Amino acid sequence: MSRYCQVTGKGPVTGNNRSHSLRATRRRWNVNLQKRKVEIDGQVVVVRMSNRAYRTLKKSTKAGK
Repeated sequence: MSRYCQVTGKGPVTGNNRSHSLRATRRRWNVNLQKRKVEIDGQVVVVRMSNRAYRTLKKSTKAGK
């Protein structure tokens, strides 16, 4: 499970590349994973999480202040 967000569980999505002649070849859209330091139960832990999850987490902690 190397391309999955440890917080949300989001993973890669698959689909087709479409050329001008509408030929279909398989492709995948990977998650924008970043290594972030997050405080969990008073300990700082390095977590591989999607940037979207980090922004949502940062927004929710900012609203709590």
